[in-house]
Amino acid sequence: MVASLVIGIIFLIAGLGLRYWLNRRKFYRRGPMGAEGFSSYESSVIIKLLEKFGKWVAYGLIIFGLLSLWVYSRVMKEKQQTTVKTEQPAQR
Repeated sequence: MVASLVIGIIFLIAGLGLRYWLNRRKFYRRGPMGAEGFSSYESSVIIKLLEKFGKWVAYGLIIFGLLSLWVYSRVMKEKQQTTVKTEQPAQR
């Protein structure tokens, strides 16, 4: 189940990193008046479409990472409960 922990951390970091990178690109594309600057209409449409798709991919990575971490925590909690039950002697 350590694989679930590693996968969860990797996907969570990848999703957060992708979100950061996309937002940073958008921030630095803005001019002094707050308008985004593109070289042409076509590049504007393509870049916005790719960024929107990338944002959804980032959300998916974050959700998958959180679910993997949740599964890991549930398995570890269940494992601890079973070890506690087996270690306790039968009381009469």
